[in-house]
Amino acid sequence: MLNRHFKTNLAVNIIIASVLIVVAMVSLNVSYITPASGNTAIYHGNTNRLEVALIFNVYWGTEYIEPILQVLETHSAKATFFVGGSWVAKNGDTLKKIVSKGHEIGCHGYSHKDAKDLTYAQNTDEIMLTNKLVKELTGINIKLFAPPSGSLGSEMFRACQDLNLDVIMWTRDTIDWRDKDSDLVLKRATKDIQNGDFILMHPTEHTLKALPLIIGTLEGKGLSLKTVSQCLAPQQV
Repeated sequence: MLNRHFKTNLAVNIIIASVLIVVAMVSLNVSYITPASGNTAIYHGNTNRLEVALIFNVYWGTEYIEPILQVLETHSAKATFFVGGSWVAKNGDTLKKIVSKGHEIGCHGYSHKDAKDLTYAQNTDEIMLTNKLVKELTGINIKLFAPPSGSLGSEMFRACQDLNLDVIMWTRDTIDWRDKDSDLVLKRATKDIQNGDFILMHPTEHTLKALPLIIGTLEGKGLSLKTVSQCLAPQQV
């Protein structure tokens, strides 16, 4: 009887302790970023560090990429470029310039198809064709995948899991491909910014115009501009 009471009390105490730990983590805003698995995607980095990530999805706008790189270099800022395979096939030299400046490269599919509409084999082909091209040109083994148009599907997740890729989405979208307004891009990129936010952009003329102001605003808030992988790392990189 005593042994039974002891086991019951022990179990209750363990449950209580677990609840208290969870409550403490929530109250302290503790955030641990783990790799995506199954049908999950990552929308932000570590919220405990003063850093955010600029994401550029690239299928066009090649003429704006080098000026964007110059702005980033002026501010000692790093970014992650999710590249489309069909773009890479025609712009290998530009890809190499991005890499030479220390920026991160991720996969954005080969032909900008909605992943949710593709089979497992089609998703795999879209990703592997792009990753193979990037590997041949730069030697980089891609670890991140950003689905075109943010289209998520179970077969895409399964393909990414088998290819050991994390699925990356965004915290805030500038919608710069649609709204050609640098002031609006600036507002969407910076208003109510939070630690660990992923800011989605594209290489456009108005994004380039807004970029120095975006970076200046973020730096004014004490935020460092890191790559996605740096924002996901358990320790500051």
